[in-house]
Amino acid sequence: MGITEIVGYCATICLVLGYLPQTIHTVKTRRTDDIATGTFLLMGLGSILFAINGLLTENWPLFIANSLTTVMSAIIFGIKMYNDHFKKDGKKQA
Repeated sequence: MGITEIVGYCATICLVLGYLPQTIHTVKTRRTDDIATGTFLLMGLGSILFAINGLLTENWPLFIANSLTTVMSAIIFGIKMYNDHFKKDGKKQA
């Protein structure tokens, strides 16, 4: 394994471990008020595109990291959309 692969796998670990706490926190608390929808959508789209790029170039660390972050982003985004929809419908009018 060369230095490029070592750096790639280290980056994979860092990226996944960076997303994991937010995913766990969101799943446990179901709180998503502080998550910016537009920013999170763009980050998710970036993860999808990097996963595709990793697959097409056979860059497995890039593919693995971004596949996992895409799944975590989808989970958080799903909870956010659920919360935003039902909070909007259930809000009390002042």
